[in-house]
Amino acid sequence: MKDLRRVLCVEDDPDIRMILEFSLATLGGYEVCMCDGGHSAIAKAPLFQPQLVLLDVMMPDLTGPQTLTALRSHQSMEGVPVVFLTAKAMPDEVEELLQYGATGVIVKPFDPIRLPQDIRIYWEFGGGLAD
Repeated sequence: MKDLRRVLCVEDDPDIRMILEFSLATLGGYEVCMCDGGHSAIAKAPLFQPQLVLLDVMMPDLTGPQTLTALRSHQSMEGVPVVFLTAKAMPDEVEELLQYGATGVIVKPFDPIRLPQDIRIYWEFGGGLAD
């Protein structure tokens, strides 16, 4: 059985990036690749080969859904679960994000202590355990 090790985080806010990195790398023990926007994620993802992507929805260069579409165009990213990070938590907004092919949605502000466990659940739900 595979274990979740590599997480690509895409977040434009430097304070939230710092919290994400602390939460996932220090508390969760994951190897984390931090990106400050969609273009950076598209460039780094094929080299990093993440097992899960944590993707902000509202960013200045590319939106989360635009970034997800671009990431899916890379063959190596086809089956990788993507979890959106968003401050918008209305049920219709969450449903719309899931329609883009995301495995799940985590609402900001998130609990940094629980985040490593939360993404593992989404990873398992998203097919991360399959060989």
